[in-house]
Amino acid sequence: MAKASELSGVQKAAVLLIALGPEKSATIFKHLKEDEIEQLTLEIANTRSVSPATKEQVLNEFYEICLAQQYITEGGIAYAKELLEKALGEEKAKNVIGKLTASLQVRPFEFVRKADASQMLNFIQDEHPQTIALILSYLSSAQASAIISSLPPDKQADVARRIAQMDRTSPDVIKEVERVLERKLSSLVNQDYTIVGGVDAIVAILNTVDRGTEKHIMETLEIEDPELADEIRRKMFVFEDILSLDDKSIQRVLREIDNNELAVALKGSSEEVQQVIFNNLSKRLGTMIREDMEFMGPVRLKDVEEAQQKIVNVIRKLEDSAEIIISRGGGDEIIV
Repeated sequence: MAKASELSGVQKAAVLLIALGPEKSATIFKHLKEDEIEQLTLEIANTRSVSPATKEQVLNEFYEICLAQQYITEGGIAYAKELLEKALGEEKAKNVIGKLTASLQVRPFEFVRKADASQMLNFIQDEHPQTIALILSYLSSAQASAIISSLPPDKQADVARRIAQMDRTSPDVIKEVERVLERKLSSLVNQDYTIVGGVDAIVAILNTVDRGTEKHIMETLEIEDPELADEIRRKMFVFEDILSLDDKSIQRVLREIDNNELAVALKGSSEEVQQVIFNNLSKRLGTMIREDMEFMGPVRLKDVEEAQQKIVNVIRKLEDSAEIIISRGGGDEIIV
């Protein structure tokens, strides 16, 4: 096999997984996408032998990148660069940082992520909604939810929509926003177009805000952009989130569900979800549904997902009518 410096990223990843062994590699695979697993599996299958020198080079490179990432987490890029220069030399440190920012997309606005949400609100509330959306896309969902909840009602839905519709942002735009907000730019900000925002980002935020803010945003979006509102709503509570409901709420939900529908939904669920459901059914009914699941044979994934979505819709309907409560981060689940 070629030297490590001549290998592609996928080839290096394959060598690393081979060196780590099957158990550790299997654990890593759990965190990868299907297409990434396919690429790596094919590369590993096509790798006949790895020289000790190549393996050592790849492991050293992996260690250096992990070290750099740790330093960045502890104190930012400048801190990581300083420590790496002391440990590896200026040229090597620059090379490692470059690889890390390119491959892991070190996020801008680190100074914003460390700020208190109330301070940040004063800092950005008068900015254009698009600027606010860009900044919130880089914050943790807890920070972003605290800020969006405190924005004027007329801005909340506007900012939420802009986050959901955001796709790729030019590094020049990011730099300009950073310059205005902090007056100091990092020379090592990633120059690749950075993917931020999107529906998943606003779902994470809305799952954390208080129910009143979420309801206002969703009602506004349903009027202004029904398709987007529907897409967000479908993702806001997934079937597996049944685990977050208390037994009384689960029993209330189950009274609204057709037994055949429930059997299909459980066919594609985890053992943990199945156990929670059966714990809230009578022994007789639980036995019937288990038998239905056993005798129905293979079920199309599409049918399972449709059945699960129907149950999710029931849960959302019962929550809207205040018959059940979904625990969320905004504090409105407290009952006195």
